Amino acid sequence: MKRTFALICVLFLIACAKPAFKDEFESDKPWVEQLAQIPPYPDEKNLMAFDAGAVTTNQYFVDKTSIKVGEDGVIRFSLVIKSSAGASNVSYEGIRCATSERKLYALGRDDKTWTQPRASEWQKLDFVRQFYAQRELSKNIFCPNQQIVSTTEEAIQALKAGMHPSIFR
Repeated sequence: MKRTFALICVLFLIACAKPAFKDEFESDKPWVEQLAQIPPYPDEKNLMAFDAGAVTTNQYFVDKTSIKVGEDGVIRFSLVIKSSAGASNVSYEGIRCATSERKLYALGRDDKTWTQPRASEWQKLDFVRQFYAQRELSKNIFCPNQQIVSTTEEAIQALKAGMHPSIFR
């Protein structure tokens, strides 16, 4: 009888227990990526240069008219990489600041049109891969302290300055 009473008391206490504390900033909703709208092909007059570091001799540019700050925490932009030999690679990409990842949405062709990449998955911006430009844009321009810029204008101003104003070198 005592055991039954003790068991009932324990079950009653468990039932009355408060749910686990949940911070007001935590969310049960999973992250959902917005649909990317591919912009017009980059025009030379809209390209803004930035320094991707001394590791390469390539020139790096972002088309300022393509920069979009998404509600999903992804900043999307057209990236143009020009080699010293004159070859160009053009891509439309996104950087997810909270996770330091990048995604390729489209590749530019010689006829100034876009094509879908073979693979379009989120990839970490670690130091093993050769994402020099994307790491620089993420770390020092578009995602200071892993926080996405608030507006397209803020992103453009950080590009003009060569780094986001909240970054101290």
